[in-house]
Amino acid sequence: MIYGLGTDIVQVNRMKKWINTEGMVQRFFNSEELMENGSENARCQHYAARFAAKEAFSKALGTGITGFKLTDLYITKNEEGKPFLNVKDSAADVLKKRCGNCFLHVSLSHEKEYATAVVIIESEGEDGRKNS
Repeated sequence: MIYGLGTDIVQVNRMKKWINTEGMVQRFFNSEELMENGSENARCQHYAARFAAKEAFSKALGTGITGFKLTDLYITKNEEGKPFLNVKDSAADVLKKRCGNCFLHVSLSHEKEYATAVVIIESEGEDGRKNS
């Protein structure tokens, strides 16, 4: 069963100030998400998509960005490049409190000036299986 759906869009250029201000990126992103190498534009797209995912998660959860640290919510990718939305500590606590055992789905995209993300929170059925 779908518990919540959230989407967000971020202007890529917004991240320029963040990557050029000491400590700013670390304030919003988990160490797993940090991107040290690459062009300024590639890094801006990287961070914009991940910030959009954090916003989309908060919308799907229905809380806004409150009750959890943004660094407790982070994106990793598998070998094929599929993104995964991970929660720990304060973000995991809020998620569990709001919907119990949930499954997270995330999609990221970026194109020149904008990055977007969609997050679906899927709740477990009463019998412990995912509902469709």
